[in-house]
Amino acid sequence: MGQQLRQIPARIFKAECLRLMDEVRQQRTPSIITKRGKPVAKLAPVEDEPLDLFGWMKGTGAVDGDIVGPLDVVWSADAEPR
Repeated sequence: MGQQLRQIPARIFKAECLRLMDEVRQQRTPSIITKRGKPVAKLAPVEDEPLDLFGWMKGTGAVDGDIVGPLDVVWSADAEPR
């Protein structure tokens, strides 16, 4: 079965709100805020934006030397057909 979410009484949440938000962000686990023992809210980490497939490697390559000048090597595609 699924993992039981941590329950935090509203009075504790009110007193320690910033620390609890940091914990949720760091541990990536949501918590339930309760009032008189009843769940009233859920504190959950924000999901990261999915990577866009186009451009996700932008800026990771490097040009090494002349990439447009002629080569000193004859390619087999340039050879005369037999």
